[in-house]
Amino acid sequence: MTLWFDFISPYAFLAWLDVGGLAARHEVELILQPTLFAALLDHHGQLGPAEIPAKRAYTFRDVARLAAHRGLSLRGPATHPFSPLTALRCSLREVAGADQVRVIDALFHAIWVDGIDAGDPTRIAAALDARGLDGTSLVARTRNPEVKEALRAGTERAIARGVFGVPMVEVDGELFWGHDRLPMAELRLQGRDPLPDDADAARLQSLPAGAVRPGAARPSRAG
Repeated sequence: MTLWFDFISPYAFLAWLDVGGLAARHEVELILQPTLFAALLDHHGQLGPAEIPAKRAYTFRDVARLAAHRGLSLRGPATHPFSPLTALRCSLREVAGADQVRVIDALFHAIWVDGIDAGDPTRIAAALDARGLDGTSLVARTRNPEVKEALRAGTERAIARGVFGVPMVEVDGELFWGHDRLPMAELRLQGRDPLPDDADAARLQSLPAGAVRPGAARPSRAG
């Protein structure tokens, strides 16, 4: 099972709270792939939720409600959007090594619960230090060209796989977008995917476009 995520997404934080338990319950390996959301948006020609005023307002109200339902109070990052590059690079397996889960957990909580300036490498290092990790060393490694390339390559692999947003989980070759689709991912892990075969999905994906907005890309036919 693979999780594609970016710290910039509050829904990725909510997914993070559950995805480890999901993998553990079904005894599957969880591959954690930091992914630059902005690059996904650029590739697919999209605006991010925070770039659409009405959607931005709804998103943060929705996230606050979901967090409160779980007993969490979110301060949110000091600014949003922010540059997640340092945090994403710190959380790469190539940088964090065996501490990858600890690094990701520390950063998600520091950003969304504690409200640090997530674009400030000094704050990132301090948040990691507070969890008993060597924040200074981890942040220093993010400046290496091979680390920058690792994040870029991982994001390109995500695009090639069909990832267009975060969080996204892949189970047995099937993609599930959003923290609220984790129950569907679990059904897939249980061998109880409610989509019995691909016939309905293929039919829907192959529907021809009857109208196209000016400037919008015409949908391609699938199947």
